[in-house]
Amino acid sequence: MTLEETLAQIKPLDERAMETAAKRWDSIAKPLHSLGKMEKMVIQIAGITGNPDMHINKRALVPMCADNGVVEEGVTQTGQEVTAIVAENFLSGDTSACVMCRQCGTKVIPVDIGMAVDTKVATDLKVACGTANMTKGPAMTREQAVQALEAGIEMVCRLKEDGYGLLATGEMGIGNTTTSSAVASVLLNRPVEEMTGRGAGLSGDGLNRKIHAIKKAIEINQPNQEDAIDVLAKVGGFDIAGMAGMFLGGAAFGVPVVIDGFISCVAALIAQRICPQTGDYMIASHVSKEPAAHLLLEALGKEAVLHGEMCLGEGSGAVALFPFLDMGVAVYESMSTFEDIHVDQYEELV
Repeated sequence: MTLEETLAQIKPLDERAMETAAKRWDSIAKPLHSLGKMEKMVIQIAGITGNPDMHINKRALVPMCADNGVVEEGVTQTGQEVTAIVAENFLSGDTSACVMCRQCGTKVIPVDIGMAVDTKVATDLKVACGTANMTKGPAMTREQAVQALEAGIEMVCRLKEDGYGLLATGEMGIGNTTTSSAVASVLLNRPVEEMTGRGAGLSGDGLNRKIHAIKKAIEINQPNQEDAIDVLAKVGGFDIAGMAGMFLGGAAFGVPVVIDGFISCVAALIAQRICPQTGDYMIASHVSKEPAAHLLLEALGKEAVLHGEMCLGEGSGAVALFPFLDMGVAVYESMSTFEDIHVDQYEELV
């Protein structure tokens, strides 16, 4: 499905399904609204899917894997070859996020959307062998940015057809906190220093190089703050674009998609700027340890559930939300109602 067709398919959340879910919560034999965000997420999922019955047992983490030309500027602690190594580790189940996924019944489905080399990860949605160095010109063409967005949309379409009812966004790409900080700085109109952290363990000198590279990229490319696709193309990455496409696809196809941390939040903001309605379909998981994370969540109008000081990436924070959500769904689906136990129902008091 093209980007234009996807945007045309995005509609408001299903209010009737949400009302039914809310009434179900109110009928359960417990104080009103006492499970807080557990209740809110279930109601939101009902609105996303158009169904007050929960069907989220089949779930997947989709790490978008891509390389970034800006690593030439010395903005990372490790080399670009690590992207391919970790991407293949997703297939063998040997990453932190994979271990977490096994604990909560989640399949890991990595996507090569733009790695510098081909690996055992499927390449049918690959846009190019990494982006260009954004300090010397645009990271990608606008056409490539749209293609990467459509790759994310396509993944959601495929997974819905395969019966998946809940998706988590993830990423792997050395240098992607640099691209994410650049996009965030432009879209939020905030200083680069405020948007930029140490990523995967940079030294003070490394952080300074990173900030300098981002400033240089923004100065050279002059991304248009009012055009999220232009910002994505000039200073973003294929992994960010793929995740943004997943958020758009989730809204179009009625599939709940969970935001991970800093990089995923940047992708979510791009999707929301492309189509504001998309924001209603996103579920926030955690507040990343990266310095700009809370500003991004604020811009998205989201409140995260978890505050664990995590900054691993890969989708680990999104997956960490699943057990919390599962407990809420268990209460929603199996708890006795006030009618069942012959007790008067709580009433909403002003």
